[in-house]
Amino acid sequence: MWGATLVVSAFALAIVAMSFAFAGGAVIVAVPLALVAIAAAGLFDFSRRRKQATSIHEHRRRAESDKVEFTERDRQTLSSE
Repeated sequence: MWGATLVVSAFALAIVAMSFAFAGGAVIVAVPLALVAIAAAGLFDFSRRRKQATSIHEHRRRAESDKVEFTERDRQTLSSE
């Protein structure tokens, strides 16, 4: 998703730069369009981070449910004397 966020951000900056090139007449279109593009980039990033956090929580939940079997040799090396 980082690539999509970068493209949307570059597009937003290009629109703002275009508005200055046309002596302010395009500001009426460019600024709202840039705000929408920036909001879309933020939503994409928020969605990606939420999915990543969910993935980590799911991984932890599965790790807690896995039982570890120790051999007698493991128990000897793990016990402190």
